[in-house]
Amino acid sequence: MAKLVLIRHGQSEWNLQNRFTGWVDVNLTDEGVAQARKAGRLLAATDFAPNRAFTSVLTRAIRTLWLTLEEMNRVWIPVEKAWRLNERHYGGLSGLNKDETRAKHGEDQVKIWRRSFDIPPPALALDDERHPSHDPRYAGLEPDQLPVGESLKLTLERVQPYWEEQIAPLLEASEDVIVVAHGNSLRAIVKLLFDVSDEDIIGIEIPTGNPLEIGMDGAGKLPATARYLDADRAQRLPEIP
Repeated sequence: MAKLVLIRHGQSEWNLQNRFTGWVDVNLTDEGVAQARKAGRLLAATDFAPNRAFTSVLTRAIRTLWLTLEEMNRVWIPVEKAWRLNERHYGGLSGLNKDETRAKHGEDQVKIWRRSFDIPPPALALDDERHPSHDPRYAGLEPDQLPVGESLKLTLERVQPYWEEQIAPLLEASEDVIVVAHGNSLRAIVKLLFDVSDEDIIGIEIPTGNPLEIGMDGAGKLPATARYLDADRAQRLPEIP
């Protein structure tokens, strides 16, 4: 039975500051570093030995993966970085304090932007310095691939092809895989794996730095087991289909 481990990056500087982050590249806090190292120790204790690792192109996820693999003594395994595993793009909300945004736009409107499945936040203008076209890591992408503000639905639409083409086939071949990414890109994967409805995925949270260990069925296609390794920080899991 292949195993898949999903980890949301450790606490970031903007998690701590309660700001919308998305594609803005911020680093881990000291607490985030500690969470990543603990994740590695928890995984090492289970004898999980992934053959491949995947992460986004954002520093907080990349560093979390490095630190986790270091604790597991597996820094040598192949790592693929992909923009499709980036966090949801928060558009015009990027960098804003969440409490201040609620005060300006109202609790209900911010809740819609944050929690609805298919309503994106306000879009960025092309000349906004936060637009991904100004970041060299996306220089090879076509203009229509660069988001200006994403709902979870739009995030899922860019994550799904990468999951189906690059990650799922490894699990089907009985390889163990670790994916370190972000709250919403991982929620997209969870939605695919567990066949979570559009309504129910809104209530699924992914805690920072807590490995979600998923045992796949014999064909490496569907979850057979699922658990958070740090039980004290676990969130509600979707039901196994």
